[in-house]
Amino acid sequence: MLNDTEPQKVAAIAAYDPILSNTRMPLRTMLYPLGFPLEITTNSPEVIAAADESWQYFSRAFSHCPVQLRVGVRGVGNGLPLPTPTHRGWLHLLLTAADADNFALCVLQTGIAFSWLTEAALADRLYLRYYFLEGPVLSMLQHLYLVPIHAACVKLANRGVLLCGDSGAGKSTLAYACARRGWTFIADDTVSLIRGRKGRTVVGNPYRIRLREEGVALFPELRQEQISIQISGERAIELATNKVPEISSALIAPVNYIVFLNRGHSGAPGLVPFSREKALSSFNEVICYGNEDVRQAQSASLHNLLNTGIYELRYKELSTALELLEGLVLDDSLPTSRRAVGGDRS
Repeated sequence: MLNDTEPQKVAAIAAYDPILSNTRMPLRTMLYPLGFPLEITTNSPEVIAAADESWQYFSRAFSHCPVQLRVGVRGVGNGLPLPTPTHRGWLHLLLTAADADNFALCVLQTGIAFSWLTEAALADRLYLRYYFLEGPVLSMLQHLYLVPIHAACVKLANRGVLLCGDSGAGKSTLAYACARRGWTFIADDTVSLIRGRKGRTVVGNPYRIRLREEGVALFPELRQEQISIQISGERAIELATNKVPEISSALIAPVNYIVFLNRGHSGAPGLVPFSREKALSSFNEVICYGNEDVRQAQSASLHNLLNTGIYELRYKELSTALELLEGLVLDDSLPTSRRAVGGDRS
């Protein structure tokens, strides 16, 4: 039988929570980044609003159990600008840390992550979304189901084309030009290869496209669009594709062709074969964390991805690039080896 002081002792023990593991998170939402279910719990309505900005247009496309993200907000910060977070990982653990009060920890293998943030992290909505919402969630999805690929993606006649190249190669510009010409838009800069599926299938973010500020010179209709500062510090135009009636978009596409962009080539324009080894080396750069079995599965998926036509697109004018891509996709009368025209293998 409890004496008069026992209930107070029990309550005190229950209230003692030095690592904040029992903090109440009364807000909950379900969203579907890249079509996968995500459950977010938090004590901040601003976190819910930021998550909506990132994923509100996605609907469920996959039947997997939800990955879980718990976001606690506590304190206002020290008044100084938050630094770019540092990323550290080991096996299935991934840590993103700006300072002692602003960090996220992912348990990749189980699809569970939690973070603690201050009001200072919430004040910069782009910072919050990029580092502490999209980053942890996409890392978990990639570890469990996907392989990230630095490429834009468009499709025509249900044939998908990956547009590959370093930052600044022109992927987003060419993808937008294709979309304006009637292609279906999948993604402007990053797609994810779905592991465990037959064939080669990627999923992307078809709901937004970012173009560099100088894109206005190529696309006059962009003059009315607002210029925003990206997380990289670059000035860019961000379009919501669902608000552009002439653009058709889709979440998922097959990969029938892989095209590396070379818009500075001094010789004749054309499509020429591209080294499979170079392509694999470029794609493998993203496999840098997670359990060894997951890395092997991602690498095997990339090897399978490259069992298709791989080309370098050499061009200067955007109109030339569009014509060459359409010829590649639509000219079924030519065997694959003869579609590589306009140059040599060098």
